[in-house]
Amino acid sequence: MPALADDIWGGTNCNQSPSPVCDVSAGTRPDHSTSHGHNNTSGNDASGDEGFGCRYVPVDGQPPEGQQKESGGWFMVLCSPDGKDPDSHGPVWIPTGAQRPATPSPEQVAQIARKRLQMPRPAISASPGGTQLVNLPTWLWLSNGWTPVSATASVPGVSVTAVAKPVSVTWSMGDGGSTTCSTSGTPYTADRDPKSTSPDCGYTYRKSSAGQPADAFSVTATVNWTVTWSGAGQAGTFPNMTTSAVVALRVAESQGIAAG
Repeated sequence: MPALADDIWGGTNCNQSPSPVCDVSAGTRPDHSTSHGHNNTSGNDASGDEGFGCRYVPVDGQPPEGQQKESGGWFMVLCSPDGKDPDSHGPVWIPTGAQRPATPSPEQVAQIARKRLQMPRPAISASPGGTQLVNLPTWLWLSNGWTPVSATASVPGVSVTAVAKPVSVTWSMGDGGSTTCSTSGTPYTADRDPKSTSPDCGYTYRKSSAGQPADAFSVTATVNWTVTWSGAGQAGTFPNMTTSAVVALRVAESQGIAAG
């Protein structure tokens, strides 16, 4: 495998119209500080391969048509150790002495960080277990999907971290009703009074799910996330993002609950 060419770096801009063409700019850099962050679903800043950066690996090949008289070379652009991340690409032709491209703005780097965010998928839980009962409070909560996440992206001189935080979850209950909660909900435990309501996230069905597909209501939980970014002495926000999950809940007519 050829050695990494750490002193060469640059960028490409490709278009398909009016004809396929790629504009390539590159140059040399005095240090090796380029780095790209990676997704981190634990809520901490990215680490590990963060310092790898985008590097250029030379590959063999003839100069492109019309540039046979110009010196240069073909390079694969690797933005992670394995080259499997979305920012890796190539091969690209880099003429000798090509000019260094302009440094992206913090806002542009923040867009890269936002794309690397990976919010966990919600996991829906409800009580009582199994079939819900008409006129009996249903407790709602998420057993997964309520953890802040962050991702970092870096280019020479600019490092930006994007952070996504869950702020609310809207439950569409399948019977035409809905409820919005500002927390992930409180799990129901066996020591609770079955007639008690959830302290922070619940719903009470007023009709059964008989006659619905599979005799169940289709319940959707949609988590609303705020997304902010900061870095290079600047900060900002992105439009909110959402994640969702769907589960089928059967609701039966209550036969009454004996007093304890």
